[in-house]
This record gives sequence, structure tokens and C-alpha cells, in this order.
Amino acid sequence: MKADIIVCGGGLGGFAATLAAARNGYKVILTEETDWIGGQLTQQGVPPDEHPWIETHGAPASYRKFRNGVRDYYKKYYPLTEEAKSNAYLNPGNGAVSRLCHEPRVALEVMHEMLKHFIENNQVVLLLNHKAMDAQASPCEVKEITIKNLRTNSFFKATADFFVDATELGDLLPLTKTSYVVGAVSKKETGELHAAEISNPSNQQSFTCCFAIDHEEGKNNVIEKPSEYDFWKNHVPTLQPSWPGKLLSLTYSNPATLQPRTLDFNPDGSSVKDVLNLWNYRRIIHHKNFLSGVYKSDITLINWPMNDYMLGNLVDVSESEFHQHVGRAKQLSLSLLYWLQTEAKRPDGGMGWPGLRLRKDIMGTSDGLAKFPYIRESRRMKTIFTVKEEHVGKEQFDKTYGRNGMKQFPFEDSVGVGYYHIDLHPSSSGDNYIDFDSIPFQIPLGALIPIEKENLLPACKNIGTTHITNGCFRLHPVEWSIGEAVGSLLSYCLSLKTTPRKVAVNKETLRSFQKFIQAQGLEITWPTSNA
Repeated sequence: MKADIIVCGGGLGGFAATLAAARNGYKVILTEETDWIGGQLTQQGVPPDEHPWIETHGAPASYRKFRNGVRDYYKKYYPLTEEAKSNAYLNPGNGAVSRLCHEPRVALEVMHEMLKHFIENNQVVLLLNHKAMDAQASPCEVKEITIKNLRTNSFFKATADFFVDATELGDLLPLTKTSYVVGAVSKKETGELHAAEISNPSNQQSFTCCFAIDHEEGKNNVIEKPSEYDFWKNHVPTLQPSWPGKLLSLTYSNPATLQPRTLDFNPDGSSVKDVLNLWNYRRIIHHKNFLSGVYKSDITLINWPMNDYMLGNLVDVSESEFHQHVGRAKQLSLSLLYWLQTEAKRPDGGMGWPGLRLRKDIMGTSDGLAKFPYIRESRRMKTIFTVKEEHVGKEQFDKTYGRNGMKQFPFEDSVGVGYYHIDLHPSSSGDNYIDFDSIPFQIPLGALIPIEKENLLPACKNIGTTHITNGCFRLHPVEWSIGEAVGSLLSYCLSLKTTPRKVAVNKETLRSFQKFIQAQGLEITWPTSNA
């Protein structure tokens, strides 16, 4: 097979890159190893983590179109109350984590609709259940990749002018012998205030196997006791600073202070003042948004500190180790559910909610768990510029540049914007949360240009960040912005018969490219109110 661009990975970055290239008239082959595109939003079961200004600015126009599409889908196809239907900012789940908590399948439908025209005219070839397994590459160029059909176990080769690694773990980087970094990098190397004292590639953020549940009062939906339940029930994470007790508990380390913090859980949605009810946190269906009787219960997604898997990594391990860790992470998630059903203390003094029901239909899987683990950290490409804490972390930025009156780092080569506090979950090598304030930031083109390859670009969590700055670049709208910038860049390069590197280093060409993407709805600066 041959195309102008091959995008490996159908998550948010890969989807946005594909959309941008197709919009500009180029043919794209998009591969995805699961049967759902959408990455974090769909196959991983994580409602969007976004910044406070998302309804009006701070993301590409196409991302806001997607968000509006989700709301329109509910208003068109779901029996909403009149109040919900008339709400311009409808939040189907009224979840606390986002202004738009919704079902994975709705996101999937909207994303397919956005690609529909391009797929039907064969401009986009979408290959679900396909994965890149090998590649031929010189030190400066990718020649071709070998793709496996995971359903038939057959293989074929594919060539293109440009290749995009939008896989969740940066899988194309080792296949193409492209230089990359993994895990924690030392303070000596980066100069970052919150960096580790010693570099450790195996020190990576935990991942999570998410799932969805509802609650049927008076019914017994208790699952079979997970085979590893006794282990997880008694497991105390070994972290520094220490975790406040057993993992299967409603008490965890407050990410900002690392002091013990106890949360609430109650499927009736009620909340104690100043205590978060985890049921409401990632709730994707709030039954009160729908006509009476449509939903007897809310539906919520479980992506909590209590099912973060910290005992091993998925990057640069053997296939058997990969499956072993994913299997154990699934056991942890099922153990959390079983604990909630049988042993968690209820507000009325009882034990467990046996009516909690695993919603396999929400995840589209036979085991009820997400199709793919929720990945927070992947391989990071070595690029001509690396975003460090001094560029996005509030404390270090203020110390470094604040005395000059600056409020954000002005990247002259900005190709997008983003914001999220720097949020690293407990790691596989014993770090507790690393969580601190960041500032609204720009996405520099230099962090997308590899130091070696001329025709391979990253499009998600694998750009040129550090272990620390990955913590604010890994969220939904930022990943979409990165992907759309990459798809637009490759379209621009194809039209001018040039390379991404030449665009990045030539000021006149760079300015022309920035005007090109702004005309297509990409934002490259924050308003002065955010600066």
C-alpha cells in the first residue's frame, strides 16, 4: 500500500493528524491496533481532561467542533429533559472532572462522522486491528513499514512520503531506529526543579485499566472473586513519600501535598461538604439529564488512584512482560470493583454495594475493561528542542523569567497552545505523585522535529518533552493540538516539496506556515488575559 502519509495509531493525535492531512487533500493510511479509534477518549475510557477556558479558546477549531458534535449527538438521539436539551453547555454525565463527560461510544461515533467523507472517497484508508511490526529505515529516512493484520495474522508493506508515530507508547521509534528517551531524566541533565536526582529509564508513570459501572439497588451483581484479590486487598504501595496505607481504600495521597486524603463513594451521588464523591468524579451518564425512567442509575468510569498499576512498565519490555503487566493491572481493577461490591464501608455503616454492575457494553469488551490501558507516558523522541520545566512550570518559570515581567514563554515557532497542571501519577520506581502548578503554554515546532529522521514525526505523548513536562502535555486537547499541527505541517511540506526541518529553521517559511495553520483554525497564542 502507498499513501502520502501513513499515521500509526488512531488515538487523538493520530486522528487529528489524519483529519488535517485529509482536509488539505492528501491521502492517508491510518492504522489502529484496536477496533476503536479515539485513544484516551474511547478505547481507554477516559473523559476529557481539559483547561478552564476550553469552551471558548485554547484548542483547535476542529477540537471544539468535536465537542459540539458530542453534545449535538446526545440532543439528536437521546431522550433528554427539556432543561438538558436547551443547555448549550450540556454535560451528559455532569462529572466533576470535565465540562463534557460522555460515553466512549458517542465520541467514537462523532469521530467517525468527522472522517466519513474522507473514508468514502478513499482519501483516508482506516485499518482497524492493524499494527506496525517492522520498518526499513536509514539514519535519516523511513523507507517503509510492515503492518500486521491482527485478525488474520497476515502482513503487508506500506510506503509513504511521510510517517507519523501516533501510537500510545511510541512504538514506531524503536522499529525505525529513531533516538528516544524513556522514563525519568536527572536534574543534572535538564536543570528542572522537580526532576529526579538520578536518571532512570524504568521510572515511568503508572498506567490504568479503566472500566464503567452503574448501580442496581437491591440486586446482587457481585463478580467472581478475582484470582489476585487477596494480593491487591493487602497491597501497600512502596513509594517515597509513603502512601498512607492499603491501595484498596478510599484514602490516598493528596497529589499536591502528599498528605493522606480520604474521599467518599456513594452511588446515589450525594456528597459530604468538601469531600469528593468518587462516583461523581468521572460520571458519564447522569440520569437526571434524561427523561424519567430512561436510566435507573448513573454510569461512572473508574480511573482512580486505587487502580493505578505501579508494579511494572509497558515500554521496552518483552511481549510476555507487556501482557503480564496488563493482566495484573486488569486484576487490580477487578479487585477494586469486587472490594467496592463486598467490603467498602458504606455511609450507613454497612459493607459493600453488591448492586454495582460492570458495564461491559460501555467499554465494548467481554471482560468489561477498557480495550487498551490508559497510558500516561510513552517513549519520547529526541527532537531539536526539548520542552523543560523552566518553560511551563510556574515556580521555575517565575524564578527564571518572571523578573523580566514575562507570564509565559514565547515560543517563536509555536504551532499550538495548551494548559494543564503538571500531573505525574505514582511511578513504577517508587515516586509518589509529582503535581504542581504550570502556566498556559505554547507548543513549539522544535519539539516535533526529530534530531535525525526527515520524514518521521511524533503526534502525541512522544514529542520532545521531559519526564516532568510530559505531565502537562499528555492530556486530550493538547494531544489533539499536537496531532493537528503535525498533519498540517506534513500537508504544507507536501505542497511545497520541502521538509519539516526546513520549515522549522527558516524564519520566513515558519511564519508562512503559522499563517497557514491559523487560517485552518489552529491557535498558536493565548489571549493576553491568559498570558
